[in-house]
Amino acid sequence: MGTVTIGIVDDHPLLAEGIAAVLSRSPHLRVVSSGNTAADIVEIANRHQPDIVLADLNMPGDAFEAIETVKMQAPATRVIVFTASTSSDHAVRALAAGASGFVLKGSQVGELIEAIEAVRRGEVFITPYFAAKVINALQAKEAEKQAAQQLKLSIREEQIVRLLLCGKPNREIAAALALSEKTVKSYMSNLMAKLHARNRLEVVIAAQKLMPQPPAVRQDR
Repeated sequence: MGTVTIGIVDDHPLLAEGIAAVLSRSPHLRVVSSGNTAADIVEIANRHQPDIVLADLNMPGDAFEAIETVKMQAPATRVIVFTASTSSDHAVRALAAGASGFVLKGSQVGELIEAIEAVRRGEVFITPYFAAKVINALQAKEAEKQAAQQLKLSIREEQIVRLLLCGKPNREIAAALALSEKTVKSYMSNLMAKLHARNRLEVVIAAQKLMPQPPAVRQDR
């Protein structure tokens, strides 16, 4: 592997200097810049175009937004989050934003170098003893996403629910939408099953949480 250029962003100068000193002992690693705010993550990526940016999360600015910006503006630069945070939510957010690694500050130097090498190869690296927690969080988030997609109402289902809100019976709903009563009853059965509702009222209550609400009308005096 050739020389890997690295940027370090951490709001603790002594820690950043220490990391730079340790990494510089490896002949194939070269620190090219450092910073101490989330904005510096983007600045370093755009100006110096390092292979890797090591970035903390707990510093001035929005680190997650900065990671996402680097992903869009400087895709050749990979971000490894190097943090003391053991929050799986933080890890999931960072990875979703575009980070290629999540390494805890309690890790050994060898693990940090291993992370740099893995990410340079195009892999994703997570501190091993923390990985299972992050994977479980990712799986839970994906399950929530799939459940939300399954509960999404179709345009026709939204039309029926809006008419239900007006107190319309199946016969009037059928007439308003140019459907047969049998078809409306079928939609109602599907809505009750999808929303785990026992009656029409529960359908309306559950559906209102999923349907986009119209903007409020401003009343000028």
